[in-house]
Amino acid sequence: MNQTETQRPDFDFENFTFGVQSTDRMLVAAYQKGEWSAYRISPVQAISLSPLAMCFHYGQTVFEGLKAFRMANGKINVFRMESHWKRMNRSLERMAMPPLPQDLFMEGIEELLKQESDWVIDDPEYSLYIRPFVIATEKKLGVDASQEYLFMVVLSPMRAYYNKPLKVKVETDYIRAARGGAGAAKNGGNYGASLLPQINAKKAGFDQIIWLDAKEKQFIEESGTMNILFVLDGNRLVTPALSDSILDGITRDSLLKLAEEEGFSVEERPIAIEEICQRIENGERVEAFGAGTAAVISPIETISYNGKSYGTYLAADAGMYRLKNQLSSVRVGKHPDKYGWNHLLDT
Repeated sequence: MNQTETQRPDFDFENFTFGVQSTDRMLVAAYQKGEWSAYRISPVQAISLSPLAMCFHYGQTVFEGLKAFRMANGKINVFRMESHWKRMNRSLERMAMPPLPQDLFMEGIEELLKQESDWVIDDPEYSLYIRPFVIATEKKLGVDASQEYLFMVVLSPMRAYYNKPLKVKVETDYIRAARGGAGAAKNGGNYGASLLPQINAKKAGFDQIIWLDAKEKQFIEESGTMNILFVLDGNRLVTPALSDSILDGITRDSLLKLAEEEGFSVEERPIAIEEICQRIENGERVEAFGAGTAAVISPIETISYNGKSYGTYLAADAGMYRLKNQLSSVRVGKHPDKYGWNHLLDT
C-alpha cells in the first residue's frame, strides 16, 4: 500500500461522541539530549511511561487544538495551522518546555492527515479535530524542568461541541487564572483547576460558567474553555482585551478580523459583568457567545449572576450567526481567504 493511501474507516460519522474515538494513526517524536527526533507515524496504541515521569507530578503538559476541513474543491484545509504552532510554542515557553520546530509540527501533521485523509469527510457540519500535545517524560521526582519530552498528535472526528444555546453562571467563588500566572498558556493545570467549578455549575442546571478577573471579580475574562464576546446594539463586537490571564484564542482573532468586513465596530476592552447585566435590564439588545476551536461559536441564552437570570438576544438576525457563517465559508473555500488562513494539503 502506498504511504498516503487510506482505507475508508468503518465508523458512523453521523452518531458519535467527540473525543472518545481517535482515528487509526498517531504521530510521536521524542526530545532527548537537547534535540527533537524525527517524527514517526504508527497505529494508535498505548504508551508506556515510568511512574516517575515528571508529567505526572509537576504539570509540564501543553496541548493545542486545531481542525481539518474538506474544502468545496475536495482539498483538505488545516485552518490557521501556523498560528497554532506559534501559540503552542508560547505555551511551551511559559511552562519551561522546549519549542517545537516548525517543520516537525507542520510537516508532521500534514503527513498524519494524508495517511488519515478519509477521516476528513465532505460534510459542512463535520471536522477532524487535531490534538497536538507535549508531555515531560524524564524519570525524576526533583522539582525541576524535565530534560526529556514526548510530542504526540492524535485525531478525533467532531461535530457540534454544543448543540443548543448555553445557560451560564457567573463564577464568583473560584477564579480561572491570575495576572502573572499561566492563564494564557494551554497547559493541563489551567483546565484541571476549572473542572470543579464547572461540575458544580452543571449540578445547578447550567451548561457553563463565566470567569471573572482574579483581583476584583468584576471584569469578564472567559467563558468555560472559550473566549467570550458580545454584540451590542446589533453592530458593536466587544470582547475582553488579551492579557496573561486570557488565552489568545485563534477563533477569537479570526472573528475580530471578519467582523470588520461585516461592518461591525470592534472593541477590545475591560467588560464589567455589571455593565452587561445593566444593559440587559435596560432592554438593550445584547448578544453573548463563546468562541473557540472546538465550539467555534456557542450562543449564550441566559447569564445568571448573584441569583438573577439575564436573557440575551438569540433571534435569527443576530450578528453572531453572520460571523459564524462567514468563518465557516472561509474554512471550506466558499469565501475568499484574504488573510492566508487556509493551509491546503496535496492529497
